[in-house]
Amino acid sequence: MDHPKRILIVEDDVDIANVLSLHLRDERYEVVHSADGNEGLRLLAQGNWDALILDLMLPGVDGLEICRRARAMTRYTPIIITSARASEVHRILGLELGADDYLAKPFSVLELVARVKALLRRVDAMAKDLRIDAGSLELGGLSIDPLTREASVDGRRIELTPREFDLLYFFARHPGKVFSRMDLLNAVWGYQHEGYEHTVNTHINRLRTKIEADPAQPSRILTVWGHGYKLAAGTQGGAP
Repeated sequence: MDHPKRILIVEDDVDIANVLSLHLRDERYEVVHSADGNEGLRLLAQGNWDALILDLMLPGVDGLEICRRARAMTRYTPIIITSARASEVHRILGLELGADDYLAKPFSVLELVARVKALLRRVDAMAKDLRIDAGSLELGGLSIDPLTREASVDGRRIELTPREFDLLYFFARHPGKVFSRMDLLNAVWGYQHEGYEHTVNTHINRLRTKIEADPAQPSRILTVWGHGYKLAAGTQGGAP
């Protein structure tokens, strides 16, 4: 019998945490809540969490520092940041530090639960893929190792956020195939929500700055106007 997924909520707003915990437990998840950053970090270090829902503004250690330390741990724990800091700077900073998703307050609890479910489905699917195909992928100067979650371009290792890695790995497993933004939201983010297509554009642009010789004239991740994006099959490094 499968054990229930374990979710750690680090949130100092007790009302939000209680409502969220109630909905997650209705979905058969095991939920533990901490209202303090120091305690949350201690609980996180105990390990075996399937997901972390993390507020940024916390007493004690703040959420960004917890996110940073989580990504330094051996075990990979999916992270969804929730915060009243809705600015683009904080969202990007959270993603840069390794968060898988970011939801600004006030948010719909049902949407957050849906994102948790989607994130856990994606992690499970990725783990299944790794068992089926544990080898690294090599394509036109790109090298992607799904086990270590490391990637390099022309022998140079590049630093990717978890979502950037998942996006690149998805493209690399389907070279030459065109995907719409909604296709990518469903496959990589795990949900299809109208209005979130700009998230795909942002991640594509950031990924291009890391893998393209000239991001303004990409030769690897190509835009297919009116349809979406594709990873060029057999592309070579360098500008065209």
